[in-house]
Amino acid sequence: MTLLLCFLLLSLTPKLEAELAKVEHAPNPDGSISFLVIGDWGRRGLYNQSQVALQMGRIGEEMDIDFVVSTGDNIYDNGMKSIDDPSFQLSFSNIYTSPSLQTPWYLVLGNHDYRGDVEAQLSPILRSMDSRWICMRSFIVDAEIAELFFVDTTPFVDAYFLNPQDQTYDWSGVSPRESYLQTILTELEMGLRESRAKWKIVVGHHAIKSASIHGNTKELESLLLPILEANKVDLYMNGHDHCLQHISTSQSPIQFLTSGGGSKAWRGYYNWTTPEDMKFFYDGQGFMSVKITRSEMSVVFYDVSGNILHKWDTSKMLDTDFYFPL
Repeated sequence: MTLLLCFLLLSLTPKLEAELAKVEHAPNPDGSISFLVIGDWGRRGLYNQSQVALQMGRIGEEMDIDFVVSTGDNIYDNGMKSIDDPSFQLSFSNIYTSPSLQTPWYLVLGNHDYRGDVEAQLSPILRSMDSRWICMRSFIVDAEIAELFFVDTTPFVDAYFLNPQDQTYDWSGVSPRESYLQTILTELEMGLRESRAKWKIVVGHHAIKSASIHGNTKELESLLLPILEANKVDLYMNGHDHCLQHISTSQSPIQFLTSGGGSKAWRGYYNWTTPEDMKFFYDGQGFMSVKITRSEMSVVFYDVSGNILHKWDTSKMLDTDFYFPL
């Protein structure tokens, strides 16, 4: 494991030109975008998934959202068995039925998705069944004012390879692992460096920082975080821990946001030693919204009843603010 990490850290310099797949999503006429963020949800409506979906529809209508982001674990417990798996309809199409949620869903894979047929979730056949479904391993959503970089974080986690605990993972598209991870890091670094978006957001399933049961993901702290910080990423959004949280540390300019309360929650676990960094933590079900304009960003967390639990706002100077006439 140490050799693998050393190899990756020493091999971040790109050897070949490559780039992440990019999806263009036009912003609103005023340049703004708004979207919801949900994670760890696909349980055929159980564990309050349907109730969360109902409130997502209500908030989505109020905000007139442009799309939905999924932070992974889209189908429990063991992903999809095949493209014909009824879980797709029972956990997605039949649950998120509100008119406001009939927008594109951009999805990243979680560790539970890797326990099934990964290619089934990635298959364009699913999009022919439900046109909202846009799921890839790692990719970019370009909304002009903001770019969202979706990162396949599951293959970074050593434990899934070294100690799978009787679970079977579909690594068919990942092997050889070292090459796969370096490609992600290289393409992500290049995409972030070349981005001209006002706001940069990275989405992954696993947390870089978390006070819940899974804690910080050390592999992402070592390999991913330095790239995000070097390229002035604004937000890192994840699921994996079945809670809602907002962490902001003096050591990093990035806001770390967890939206993993799409269904089963209430783990009853909290471990964080610097309370000044923990801006918000909620152990139950819920979701998150993000609204972005040219100069402002607003993040809101909601519970299963649609009540607002936490708000965070920030702003940036407009490009025209730097204009000095001759």
